[in-house]
Amino acid sequence: MSVYETAPAAPETPEQQRKRLRKVAAATIFGSMLEWYDFYLYATMAAIVFSKIFFDPSNPAVASLLAFSTFAIGFIARPFGGVLFGYLGDRFGRKHVLVITFCMMGLCTMLIGLIPGYATIGIWAPILLVIIRIIQGLGAGAELSGAAVTSYEHASEGKRGSQGAWPALGLNLGLLLSSLTVYLLTMNGNEFLLAGGWRIPFIASIALVAVGLWVRKSIPETPDFKELDKADDKPQVSPLKLLFRNDLKGLAVVFFVAVGYNALSYIFKTFSLAYLTQFKGVEAHVTSLSVTLASLVAIFAVPFFGWLCDKWSSKTVLMLGGLLSALFAFPFLQLLSTGEPMMIYLAIAVGTGILAPMMFAPQGSFLSRQFPTQTRSSGFGTGREVGTAVAGGLAPLGGLALVAGSATHSTDGVAMILAVAGVLVVVFAFFDQGWRHSKAKN
Repeated sequence: MSVYETAPAAPETPEQQRKRLRKVAAATIFGSMLEWYDFYLYATMAAIVFSKIFFDPSNPAVASLLAFSTFAIGFIARPFGGVLFGYLGDRFGRKHVLVITFCMMGLCTMLIGLIPGYATIGIWAPILLVIIRIIQGLGAGAELSGAAVTSYEHASEGKRGSQGAWPALGLNLGLLLSSLTVYLLTMNGNEFLLAGGWRIPFIASIALVAVGLWVRKSIPETPDFKELDKADDKPQVSPLKLLFRNDLKGLAVVFFVAVGYNALSYIFKTFSLAYLTQFKGVEAHVTSLSVTLASLVAIFAVPFFGWLCDKWSSKTVLMLGGLLSALFAFPFLQLLSTGEPMMIYLAIAVGTGILAPMMFAPQGSFLSRQFPTQTRSSGFGTGREVGTAVAGGLAPLGGLALVAGSATHSTDGVAMILAVAGVLVVVFAFFDQGWRHSKAKN
């Protein structure tokens, strides 16, 4: 037997399969939901609250910069988490890693809500925030990739596109929950947040953790990994060594596709909110409502695009998403530049609610199939998270720098970033490796 072949899965009744897939769906959706609940919540609070709570208030400009730097620290930690837990997923199984990373993320989100402020413990407040953020970033770096690989390997025949989209659905549910929370907390201004109300959604996340952990512990190991684990000729070589020895092409595809669609996604989600706040004077309740509405659209868009992945192929849907995003670059920024709430809602609904899901829905199946079972978790986690760190950190920051450096605060440079990112997705998706599923659509 080749090192890239696996034995057929054990027979399973239709009812057993349905029960297993329900558990897997709940487990993967909950994890991604918690990750993106924290993402939007932390980004918003870093902009509004953290500079005043966790840092020396005597220099507001420096405090604001330091608060945003703690957000970036999470991105710096993500690739390390992707590599480490990707390796552990290939070595010891997908299920164990999903439980560990979920606990790391969830407990850290709660602990952030319990850190005393600078006025109480001084310099220890930002130090504790940074330490917790690093640990959280390590867990988040493996969360989506681990969930996507798990969904992909559990998927029934002909459904790897739609079932691989489950983490993307969780992503948008988390975005909806956190943006709606921020909207409700800021309806009457930011005073309640600054008075301590910001702690409520962080501490309340423990309820998500409790339910999600119970669900994740109940799922079985993936059929692909179980068959690999039983194989007589299972290789003893480190998954990372196998990855860099045999699967560099797949790693390159994952990295560059991840750079492209994350640059698009983070400009749609993150740059747009910062741009509207800093350069257009748009208030938090408007930007949070725009994300809430976009998330509602995405909750319906993700299953549809997952279905299209089964109908056409995940590669086709991904490339179409990249192309349409590139074409939407200039209209998106023109709509934002009006500063009008209705135009903002429309721009973010299309970008975050339709185009981003068109690329996120197929990623579970498309990125997973770039690798064989032996290196799938390592390859997905390493390539995607390094690409995410590069694009997620640099694209919004670079976009804001271009706007700030323009005498007229022009967004033309940002539109070029969006267009190039869309082309990057299209070009590198074309080099789909399709390791063990070359004859299948997904």
